[in-house]
Amino acid sequence: MTTTICFDLDDTVVHYPEPYKNIIRRTVEAHGIEYTDELRAVSKEVFYTAFEALEPDPYRQSMAAVAEAAGADVDLDALVETLKQTEFASTTVPDTARDSLTALATDNRLAIVTNGIRERQVAKLDHHGLTDLFDLVVASYEVGAHKPDSAPFDRVREELPADEYVMVGNEYETDVEGARNAGFVPIHYESGDDSGPDLWDSIDALV
Repeated sequence: MTTTICFDLDDTVVHYPEPYKNIIRRTVEAHGIEYTDELRAVSKEVFYTAFEALEPDPYRQSMAAVAEAAGADVDLDALVETLKQTEFASTTVPDTARDSLTALATDNRLAIVTNGIRERQVAKLDHHGLTDLFDLVVASYEVGAHKPDSAPFDRVREELPADEYVMVGNEYETDVEGARNAGFVPIHYESGDDSGPDLWDSIDALV
């Protein structure tokens, strides 16, 4: 029996050890903008409004709103690039995850199924040297719908035929319920706890 094992990306494979507001702080301060909680609120609201609507480049929209709110005359392209590089540098991949993914990739097809922009998410995998472990990356922007919609899961079925599909993710509604409704076997991963080894043991028992 063939099995395709799918993983969410953010906070499942790639972790964020610190609050995202710290990333925003370092980004704006690198361009001479004084950080405030109000700026963080502006960036968050604009980003998620654009992101949920699948509008183009929500990161750029967010940073443009921050610059406007701060009354700052900055190079917007440079600000957006700083945000990306600061975010990537602030993320980690647990050793248990890296080792287990490497082992699983030798005998199984692996996929990333993520809510996000494909270029951004692939670049994140590239940053951590993980891209070659995965046979497929499906990002919600490219299929026109975010998880828990079935579209990202349907794309996996189209691209990687298998007898069984497993989905590992940290968000219950989007990853677990979305996967279950799509006919995938869901595994809920609570990032930041001590269940890492148990998670990988559970996956090994299924394949």
